[in-house]
Amino acid sequence: MKRIFALCAVLLLAGAVFAQQHITNFGIVDTNRVYEQFFRNSSGIKTYEKKREDFQNEINRRTDEIRELQDKLQEAKELGLDSEAKKQENLIRTKSASLKTYTQTKQTELNNLKKSLTENNEFYKDLNRIIKKVAENEGLSMVLNLQQSNGILWYSTAVDITDKVIAELGM
Repeated sequence: MKRIFALCAVLLLAGAVFAQQHITNFGIVDTNRVYEQFFRNSSGIKTYEKKREDFQNEINRRTDEIRELQDKLQEAKELGLDSEAKKQENLIRTKSASLKTYTQTKQTELNNLKKSLTENNEFYKDLNRIIKKVAENEGLSMVLNLQQSNGILWYSTAVDITDKVIAELGM
């Protein structure tokens, strides 16, 4: 009886050990943070930031110009200058349409520039190699991208290996 009990205990223990071996361990990587860290001082990011600043300055300048025209329109209306008011309305309409087109064009340009920075093939090769290395060192069987988190409703920061990936890329 004792032997049967001992055999059952050994089998249960072996089953528990076997079950533990099949537990899947997940990790999370915030690729946006990795890109920001990796490319922060690169000439590509500096170019992107400069263009973004220049575009915003131009948008601000054009917006101020439209506001001035709106003030002139209001003034012309108050003075009863109908032809001047019509002229200001036409200018506002034209400049607003131009600003909208400019903004859309420049936003597309910025998006394409940012996309080209983050789709650097050599960087992806390094990133995938480093993620694999960190995952294996951490005993992970799967690593998910936080940006493609359609199925991730919650995660513990204990599974976030982003800082380790950034540290490895910096080597």
